[in-house]
Amino acid sequence: MSSTTTVAAGIAPEDGAGTLFERLAEVWVELEDRLDRVPILQRLADGTVTLEDYRRLLFNLRQQVVDGSPWISRAASSFDIEHFELRAAAIRHAEEEHRDYLMLERDYVAIGGSLEELRRGRKNIGSEALSAYMFHYAGQPNPVGLLGAMFIIEGLGAKRAAGWAARFQEVLGLADSQVHFMRYHQDADAAHTGDMEAILTSGIIDDRDADDIVRCAQVVARLYALQLEELDR
Repeated sequence: MSSTTTVAAGIAPEDGAGTLFERLAEVWVELEDRLDRVPILQRLADGTVTLEDYRRLLFNLRQQVVDGSPWISRAASSFDIEHFELRAAAIRHAEEEHRDYLMLERDYVAIGGSLEELRRGRKNIGSEALSAYMFHYAGQPNPVGLLGAMFIIEGLGAKRAAGWAARFQEVLGLADSQVHFMRYHQDADAAHTGDMEAILTSGIIDDRDADDIVRCAQVVARLYALQLEELDR
């Protein structure tokens, strides 16, 4: 999210540390810079990426994606009635995402991967850390800070996934049916990002919540990049 998005949302800049959106934009810029240094994404950008690289990426992502709906469901159960809107949003989100890993599995098989081997796979170092953090945070009372996690994860789907898919297709000659998971998330995560922005601008987020959201975004940005850096480890 850029400062342009902040203005478009009708949020006036504040004194001091700036608005929540501006602080999140800084986290996003740091993430983009780190992603540009991830080896597999560098190879994707310069056109030297291989089919095996893409297969490894899907293999590693699947082990974390399968945990997505469960930690969102845990978060939903951790919100009390005073946070009804957030609980309801989390329930809807978990329902929408609980089959996402099946799309990824189909893409993996479509490029020659073994479904049995994929399902026997284990999380890499970064995915272990990311999933552990998400489940721990989701179990805390009223985990409002997880909106920062959603800012990062849904933002990657909305802003980067389709571009990655198109580049894999361009370099490797892949069909749409082989990059469906990434292409799907452009539209789906854009809708989720819109829902999240509505919550962030609704007036229910106080200063302490904002600090928690930014901190969670920082941690998740680092751990998400780490799982891309540590493929197969």
